[in-house]
Amino acid sequence: MSINDSNKDWYVIDATDIVLGRLASKVAHMLKGKHKPQYQPHTDEGDYIIVINAKKIRVTGNKLSDKIYYKHTGYIGNMKETPLGKMLDKKPDFVIKNAVKGMLPKNPLGRSMIKKLKIYDNENHGHNAQKPVTLEV
Repeated sequence: MSINDSNKDWYVIDATDIVLGRLASKVAHMLKGKHKPQYQPHTDEGDYIIVINAKKIRVTGNKLSDKIYYKHTGYIGNMKETPLGKMLDKKPDFVIKNAVKGMLPKNPLGRSMIKKLKIYDNENHGHNAQKPVTLEV
């Protein structure tokens, strides 16, 4: 816990029918803290973000079949390919987290920022005690 945790707010974003890239850019903006007047690139001033209804996210064009996620198993020639459509069925939280992670800094600061992102497949989340505010995208 850092000294600045007291001024970090909690926000809830409903991902129903929101385009993946637009949602990811808004979430990355909030995680970085760019919406605050005391923003500095070398500090973690961002807020906590809760994304609900991750399964109901929308993509444009032919991305459901054309966008491919790759994973290497560690064995020679074992590169696994998974299209976005199957990935949204299996792990919708990974799809959103991967998109947001690509928009954050690639250093320890970015790794601490991504920890403030909480993603849920449905409307239920266990963060009611933090009194999150609904955020429109």
